[in-house]
Amino acid sequence: MTVPFDPNAPAAADSGIYGLPFTEDDAAVVLVPVPWEVTTSYGGGTSGGPAAILEASRQVDLYDLDVEKPYAPGIFMQDEAEEIARWNEEGRALAQKIIEVGGVVETDELRAALARVNELGGKLNAHVAAETERLVAKGKIVGIVGGDHAVPLGAIEVLARRHPGLGVLHFDAHSDTRRAYEGFTFSHASIMYNVLSRAAGVGKLVQVGIRDVCEEEMDYVASQGERARVFFDRDLARRKLGGETFAAVAREIVDALPREVWVSFDVDGLDPRYCPHTGTPVPGGLDFHEAVYVIGEVVRSGRTIVGFDLNEVAPGPDGDEWDANVGARLLYKLIGFTLASQGKAKLR
Repeated sequence: MTVPFDPNAPAAADSGIYGLPFTEDDAAVVLVPVPWEVTTSYGGGTSGGPAAILEASRQVDLYDLDVEKPYAPGIFMQDEAEEIARWNEEGRALAQKIIEVGGVVETDELRAALARVNELGGKLNAHVAAETERLVAKGKIVGIVGGDHAVPLGAIEVLARRHPGLGVLHFDAHSDTRRAYEGFTFSHASIMYNVLSRAAGVGKLVQVGIRDVCEEEMDYVASQGERARVFFDRDLARRKLGGETFAAVAREIVDALPREVWVSFDVDGLDPRYCPHTGTPVPGGLDFHEAVYVIGEVVRSGRTIVGFDLNEVAPGPDGDEWDANVGARLLYKLIGFTLASQGKAKLR
């Protein structure tokens, strides 16, 4: 006799994500881990993010105060693809040679290295896109778990084709709208430039928490006109310090979005106390509850979250699990709100 699943019991050490017993076939949400950090140029470790989140997830209680039984429709995390690990190892070694010279590519060796890194980035995007297409065709909700923030491009392209006019709600400390940063076409610092320039179906980019940006990025975002809206961290802080409620700010953020939304979450959009080991932490940022409130407001407004990604979670040294703990809980919120927005779970 099969023992029924008990959501109150501790998770087994070898269980699925959040200790759940689902398979890919019977889960509503399928998480695709992408252990990739080829172009990271400051702190490293994000390729270990998916595995760390999986391990930490088994300590997350399944009862959620915002969404009723988000685990019930089924959540499944795939095994990490071996080819991604190989591409990451090769690409990281080559990219380091270019990063060490600040992206100044002046020799045949470096030009060949750059070409190969960009080729591997293209392979990764194609892999993520193909897997997303396969899963969406089966009726699955897809969540991408990085890795650095370069990884969701293929998934966003697929969903934007299926949902023309799609909005991307982007939480981040950085604008990520640089053109081929250090020569890398698919840099983590270029993900939203690539989204806007390559995913024609994306109708609107709404960025939240941005506080580290260069002049090129400011000019590029301005050139997009109504297609891009930025809620800078400085402005959010000033409005709160001036007495405006965060609820009012959150409604304004959500009002800038179309009816269908992809949520792209770089964990460094949060205050660094929640992600001290992420690759490029920046002072300031959102409180955990503020980020959750904004995502919840997307659902309360009647909008639909069609998919999401979570990136830049890096395990700490000496077994420090704090970053993964936060990442696992943020991921559970993303899953729950996505299910509620699609009528597969209920808001509390």
